[in-house]
Amino acid sequence: MADFVTRPLRILVILSLCLPAPAAIGADEGRALLDNFFNNVQSLSATFEQSLVDADDIVVESSSGTVKIRRPGQFRWSYTDPYEQVLVADGLNVWSYDVDLAQVTVKAQAEVLANTPASLLGGSREVLDEFDYVESFADRGTVWIRLRPKNTDNGFSEVELGFDDGKLRRMIFSDNLEQKTLIALLDVALNEPLDESLFEFSVPDDVDLVGEPVVAVSGEI
Repeated sequence: MADFVTRPLRILVILSLCLPAPAAIGADEGRALLDNFFNNVQSLSATFEQSLVDADDIVVESSSGTVKIRRPGQFRWSYTDPYEQVLVADGLNVWSYDVDLAQVTVKAQAEVLANTPASLLGGSREVLDEFDYVESFADRGTVWIRLRPKNTDNGFSEVELGFDDGKLRRMIFSDNLEQKTLIALLDVALNEPLDESLFEFSVPDDVDLVGEPVVAVSGEI
């Protein structure tokens, strides 16, 4: 019962932190933050709270969990509430494991992540070539950088990255249905060693597998 009380409060906190009131700043500051993020951040660990807001600014879904990112091209998103789901990018494939459905879906990483916000998080600096820089602005101590994918076939129309003290803390992903995904990163740790096993995925026994994984050839991950 307590969760039904505290969850709306958490959502209000996320919304108050994530919805910016633009105050333009110099593009150089925003670009410098991007340069630092891509050039000097090799790994990131955090807990997260995520909300999906519809076109009428109504929260229709909320979730939370942990995230581990390691460049180049690897991440692990583990949703723990309100359901268990694990997303693993191993450099070649993206694995999605729905625990309740006992089903794993696998797709080629290059196909799934192209021109998406996820490619910005774990990709190399070349990923920025897939986005247009729009503007930078500040709000309550957070510097926001707004980017727009050059190709919107994957459903995303805009990305906003929010940095506090040089660390990525907030993200807003806007899609073609005028919905927004709001993500708050908490307890952010940068450049700590992350075990290789976090980015490996083995299909559990008695679980259905949908799709065919890309197989590494000699010299690839």
